[in-house]
Amino acid sequence: MAGNSQRRGEGHKSKSSAVGSGGRGRKALKGRGPTPKAEDRVYHKAYKAKQEKLARAAARKPANRQSTGAGPEWVIGRNPVLEALHAGLPVRTAYVAEGAEHDSRLRAILTFCADHGIALMQATRGELDRMTGGSNHQGVALRLPEYEYATVGDLIAAGTQTYRGGLVVALDKVTDPRNLGAIIRSAAAFGAQGVLIPSRRSASMTAAAWKTSAGAAARIPVAMATNLNQALGKFAAAGWMIVGLAGEADSDFASAPGFDGPLVIVVGSEGDGLARLTRQSCDVLASIPISSDVESLNASVAASIALYEAARMRGAKL
Repeated sequence: MAGNSQRRGEGHKSKSSAVGSGGRGRKALKGRGPTPKAEDRVYHKAYKAKQEKLARAAARKPANRQSTGAGPEWVIGRNPVLEALHAGLPVRTAYVAEGAEHDSRLRAILTFCADHGIALMQATRGELDRMTGGSNHQGVALRLPEYEYATVGDLIAAGTQTYRGGLVVALDKVTDPRNLGAIIRSAAAFGAQGVLIPSRRSASMTAAAWKTSAGAAARIPVAMATNLNQALGKFAAAGWMIVGLAGEADSDFASAPGFDGPLVIVVGSEGDGLARLTRQSCDVLASIPISSDVESLNASVAASIALYEAARMRGAKL
């Protein structure tokens, strides 16, 4: 019969045989990808723990010297560079930026370098920025060689070869490199065999110290000790007298013992003076008499007076 000629199953298709939605359900069926780790979900406590861990690691990481300005071995800027050259600072490398604007100072730097055989390396301004940590170098910079510190043994050995057994200045918490440089200069002027500094909480041989020493840093050894009191103990064991400068001490420095033999003069910071343990390492504490109107002396001034008095009392030929 007409209408009954369709094959079985052709008029009714099962739900399971549907072709599809034609893309209408694609968005609903699209997957969201793998589930993020707990430490990557900002609302999860694991995320907070991870961030705190990263912050602690960053705090422990040593600071990049170039990110905080030029390091202590750099002299930057036209006036400082010109002064450093005239002061005779040792130069490892001198740099001038390409296209740097010429003025009287830069011309003087170029002339000085040419006259004294100091080669000027040309660098782009970007390269010089990176080397000096983004400091305002004004297109010119000097890099000093790394300072080679002596040892306590070197100073003791040098003292044994000199008149009356040697004279050394030890510094306790003197943090201004200009004070260090001035003390080195005085040590050279009054016949000392060296200067001793601790490795922590102390000025070191930076460009500023080199400059203030006015060239004396090239002649007077500077020893660096990890522990100042242990270093003083080595001097004491070798027979050196340890005299500490203390403003409140009753004894005048001129009347202190030890001028006839090897002597270490210990100088503290202008504000805090000698630390407690350093005082205990001294054989005697002595003062430099000053007017009651003045609270204390600058560390480098006190060291200079003590060195002069020691040289005079020891009969040194300067």
